[in-house]
Amino acid sequence: VSVLERQIFDFLGYQWAPILANFIHIIIVILGLFGTIQYRPRYITGYAVWLVLWVTWNVFVICFYLEAGDLSKSKPVMLQMK
Repeated sequence: VSVLERQIFDFLGYQWAPILANFIHIIIVILGLFGTIQYRPRYITGYAVWLVLWVTWNVFVICFYLEAGDLSKSKPVMLQMK
């Protein structure tokens, strides 16, 4: 019951997007593995595209967290674009 309660609060809070993204990632990894075992090029291609997007997003989050380059958590987004 407490796990379900925590999951509901996570979905209601600001953490729902990462939870949903991780769930989608797990589903696509399963489809990629199934496509590899069954040799379904469409699943393998979809998994490859998703993997590139997933790695790109994670690199962006890491660079944003470390404030690499012009990325900064302290300045508003609109000021960074000038």
